[in-house]
Parts: sequence; C-alpha cells; structure tokens
Amino acid sequence: MKRSKVGIVGCGNISKIYFTNLKSYPEVEVVACADLDLERAKARAAEFDVPKAMQVDELLADPDIDIVVNLTIPQAHAQICIQAMEHGKHVYVEKPLAVTREEGLAMLETARRHGVRLASAPETFLGGGIQTVRKLIDEGAIGTPISVTGFVMFGGHEMWHPDPEFYYKVGGGPMFDMGPYYLTAFVNLLGPIRRVTGSAVISYPERTITSQPKHGQVIKVETPTHIAGVIDFESGAVGTLITSFDTKGGSTLPNIEMHGSSGSLLIPDPNNFGGVVKLRKAGSRDWEEIPLTHGNTDNNRGIGVADMARAIAEDRPHRASGEMAYHVLEAMHGFHVASAEGKHYIMQSTCERPAPMDAL
Repeated sequence: MKRSKVGIVGCGNISKIYFTNLKSYPEVEVVACADLDLERAKARAAEFDVPKAMQVDELLADPDIDIVVNLTIPQAHAQICIQAMEHGKHVYVEKPLAVTREEGLAMLETARRHGVRLASAPETFLGGGIQTVRKLIDEGAIGTPISVTGFVMFGGHEMWHPDPEFYYKVGGGPMFDMGPYYLTAFVNLLGPIRRVTGSAVISYPERTITSQPKHGQVIKVETPTHIAGVIDFESGAVGTLITSFDTKGGSTLPNIEMHGSSGSLLIPDPNNFGGVVKLRKAGSRDWEEIPLTHGNTDNNRGIGVADMARAIAEDRPHRASGEMAYHVLEAMHGFHVASAEGKHYIMQSTCERPAPMDAL
C-alpha cells in the first residue's frame, strides 16, 4: 500500500504524541511540519527526524503532501483546513472541528467541492475500551439500548493550567473542551442525535488563576461553565450529559453508564483509549469485568490519521469523519441554544455510525 505523505501544522505540546505515534503507522510518513513560529517547527523537525520545517502557507501548498494534520488552536481550525483542502489536501484536524457551526459547514462544503477527505479528533472512540463496548452492544449484550449518561465534573483549569484563559472564552467551556469525547463516543455507540435540550449557566462571572506563571490574574468568564444536557437519539435512546468546571469539591459520578432492556454497562473515560469495561446482566447482583476485545489501549493519537490514509487506499469511508465531527459540534451548540431559548434544539445534521474496528 502506498504511504500517504503527511504534513503537520502546529508544533505545540500536543504535537509530540502525533510525531511519535505517526512514525509507527505504515500507512503514513511525516515529511514536513510547520508553525507560526518557524523556529519551533525546526526544533520539532530535528527532534523527530522530519525532513522539512516550513512556513504554514508553504506546507499547505506543497504538492508532495497528501494529508495535512492540523493541530492549531480551535480558532484557526477552519481557516487552515479550508486552505489545505483548496490545495487538494486531505485534512485531519484536532477537536473540536471548528468554533462555529458556520465554519464547520464551510469545511464540509470545501471538502465536497474539492473531492478530498475531512477527518477530525477525537479518535479515542477507536481505542480498545470504547470498541469493546461497541462490540457488546452490537452483539446484544444489554438488549435494546434505552439510556446513556455521561459526567465531566471538576473544578476548572485555573487551579493547575499554566494558561487557562481560553477555557473561559467563547469556544471554550467544559462542553467544547470535553464534550467532543463523550458525544463522539455516544454517536459511535448509539448512532446520530435527533434533538437536544438543556440548561447552561455561568456560575462564577470571574475566575482567579492560582497556578503559575499567571497567579492572581482574573479571568472574565464568557461561556457557560455548567451545562446539563438531554439528548434524544434517532434510535429512540435517551442520553444525559453533564459537563462542569464548577464541581469545586470533586465528584464520584461515573464517566459513562449505559442501560438496556437486558443489562447495563460501565463504560471507561472516552478521553482515553483503554480502560475497564463492566457488564451487569438483568437479574445479576454483580458487575462482571469484560476483557477488552480490541487493541489500541495506550495513547494512540494519530490512529485516526492512519485510518483515513488506509481508507483512501481501500476506497472506503474513514471512521473519524468530518460529518460526525460536525454533528457533534452542532449538538454542543444545541445545548447552549436550547438553554438560551427555552426549547428543544432540533438537529439539522446527521451522520453515519462509523464502522467498528476489527477485534483482536
């Protein structure tokens, strides 16, 4: 199989795991990297033996590059992805797909117009934990899925993050920070969403940074920090997702639980690739730990890029699709809209449930 040549845009902290992991996938070859700070790109190129460090515009136009991996900040996702696709590149972008629904739709339209592929993180749903759950559901282990609940509950980033302001600006908040992991897992397990509703509040209008190096700086909060959402899936299942930066005393709530007509599942943290899966059949008093049926249980960021490269070669749909990422983006906005307007938000988009990964 011909290896796809990859260029990485954005050489910040998260890029390290991509540079490391992409070297191990036979489907791809990293041939260039770029950053607004060219010296940072040169440093990453030297660290990971990448042949070329380039300016961003130069990389996006390079005819030797097949796939652009966009690891920039969310506010730059749409601009860089669209520019890359207009140069005929396939694109894989970090989560969320974009900041606004309008940007996301423009990205999808650009991909269609130029006949290229658009893929997006999170790809953690391709890991052994969520894929084991997918297999159990598809095989009927809990009967007909009825409900799913997910919880992201902690006290906020200002206590530990060196640069936490972004998390409290438009495009941030707990829903846009962690919601993509949970909602992508939900769609993978249960299929697309029909409508959402919920309540979203800013509990504290200001936050004081207690971490270094910005200790004492005050952040004005511009986006909801506690969102309680309800999801109606097209399948008929009902979901609940609570994301919060306001849980100052911590929480004992599970990551995800799913309940069906003949059993229940404890589902691992969708921010990770592995984790513990537990099943409790109707009538049983005990939870049974289920051995993982799939691999990819470490930090396998980059697997979505490799899957897209293989899908291109095999002429099949890639799993971390732009359509699913946009569907998730629309749902996240839908919670905010529903709260502001006091109604259900009816989803305008849909997507295909991605194909499961092969078991071990």
